[in-house]
Amino acid sequence: MPTIPATVPPLPRAVNWNRDLPVSAAFSWLRAGWRDLFDGPAPSFAYGVGVFLLSVAVIAGMFAFGWDHILFPALAGFMVVAPTLAVGLYQKSRRLAEGQRATLTEMLFVEARSGGQILFIGAILCVLMLLWMRTAVIIYALFFGLRPFPGIEHIAPTLFGTPVGLAMLGVGSAVGGLFAASAFAIGTLSIPMLLNERLDAFTAMGTSAALIRNNLPVMLVWGAIVLALVLASLATGMLGLILVFPLLGHATWHAYVALRQPEERTRPPAGPRG
Repeated sequence: MPTIPATVPPLPRAVNWNRDLPVSAAFSWLRAGWRDLFDGPAPSFAYGVGVFLLSVAVIAGMFAFGWDHILFPALAGFMVVAPTLAVGLYQKSRRLAEGQRATLTEMLFVEARSGGQILFIGAILCVLMLLWMRTAVIIYALFFGLRPFPGIEHIAPTLFGTPVGLAMLGVGSAVGGLFAASAFAIGTLSIPMLLNERLDAFTAMGTSAALIRNNLPVMLVWGAIVLALVLASLATGMLGLILVFPLLGHATWHAYVALRQPEERTRPPAGPRG
């Protein structure tokens, strides 16, 4: 009877996720995003206008259906799903890196190298956003009971002018921070990764979390930049999203390249763009 030779399975390969990036690298990503934004700016700004109109329509719908009590959690949840909405902006930056330009049609109908895996992560991020919104309602009920929502005009005095409001604000911020950190870890780099590489969604999310965990200082600075620019957009009545959303989308692509493909930083620039 023939014998089957013994084989030794390959051992897991050690991977170094630390890119030794200074915290100032986050600002270089922003500058690179700015360059991409104004290299053929029309499609990027059209994309930003679309996101702005979508945001206004969602907010108007919430008021029309009497859902204004979840307005602030919904605005926070916007940051959870934003990486999914920015796929077209990643596509433009990828095309620019290849020495070509992307049309608005190419940005709206993107063919990802991972196929429908991006939709899978988008669904996960949407579920995470819905869980956060439901959690916010539960937190409100725990502190204020079953009293009706006082209305947008009374929310600031209620939150900042009463001990119960301040306590709820502290607990809600802490819980919301956990949701935001989870979404940031699995969504920031995984979407551009799936656009540019042939991977499954779980590998992309795990890789994104590992890269962020091992490059935490620069990613904390990047997260602070994103938060500051989004808050500035909200302060303008969402109008600032026309500029800020495409800027952050393009910059996130460069964050992905720096963290996932560090060898790209040492390559010579692409030729003239057609």
